[in-house]
Amino acid sequence: MFGIGLPELIVIAIVALLVVGPKKLPELAKSLGKGLTEFKKAAEDVTENIKDTLKPDDIKKDVDDFKNSLLFGKKEDQEEHKQSSPAGEEKREHAPKASDNKITS
Repeated sequence: MFGIGLPELIVIAIVALLVVGPKKLPELAKSLGKGLTEFKKAAEDVTENIKDTLKPDDIKKDVDDFKNSLLFGKKEDQEEHKQSSPAGEEKREHAPKASDNKITS
């Protein structure tokens, strides 16, 4: 844990005993333990939220939805487009290309 061995822990405990005193040392240790537990829980919650946010399947679905909305317009239009296409096949409309807009002189 942080590279602290047994000799270092003993020195820290002796210094804490001298600074805080024998009567308040158990209270200090208890509150320190509770604080570390709360910190650990908060850190786990943050990592869990980050993992949920960065799920690759969800990101791919969002990108595909966005791409489809650009190709076919609004979501309602997509549903109408899928329903009107024969045998469930999607039709793609011809999108104008940059080369179509060139002016020749």
